[in-house]
Amino acid sequence: MDINKDNKYIVVAYRLYTTIDGERQLIEETPEGRPFHFISGMGMTLPMLDEQLAPLAKGDTFDFIIGKEDAYGDYYEERIVELDKRIFMPDGRLDKKLIYEGAIVPLMNEDGMRFNARVMEIGDKQVTVDLNHPYAGLDLNFKGEVLESRPATNQEIARMAKILSGEGGCGGCGGCGSDGGDCGGCGDGGCGGCGNG
Repeated sequence: MDINKDNKYIVVAYRLYTTIDGERQLIEETPEGRPFHFISGMGMTLPMLDEQLAPLAKGDTFDFIIGKEDAYGDYYEERIVELDKRIFMPDGRLDKKLIYEGAIVPLMNEDGMRFNARVMEIGDKQVTVDLNHPYAGLDLNFKGEVLESRPATNQEIARMAKILSGEGGCGGCGGCGSDGGDCGGCGDGGCGGCGNG
């Protein structure tokens, strides 16, 4: 089994905190039973998250803050847009199990680029969505433990590259483990550890 010393297979359990209106809040958690898996150096996570976790060893704990400028940037009001309701009604009806206020919905622009939006309001003819990342404008405090950290195998790197290209797994989130399982870091549409999602 070939291994690649430049890329590490890392598994972490963490809690993600931020401060909203002066109060510290837990906004995401990946417990030991459902940890976040990624391979360093592949652009799967926030670059600063990768930089902080890659040097750590199995059993190490961590507690660091990534400022909004190194996370998801500022929050922009102009990224709140109204879209024609028909976009969300492919069969002529609105699926209220998928489209509701607060829902995270996948969208695609005319260039074929995929992104997520949060539904803010559903009107008679328009649906108001927020195109900002759910964590835009927030400083992120990651606290947790490294459950695994070792050189990634070439097979794991190839599998992850396939997932990132959209050929399988969890749609490129980057939270999939070496067993090809589910997305460990994608909770509540936030994907704070996934970074580029």
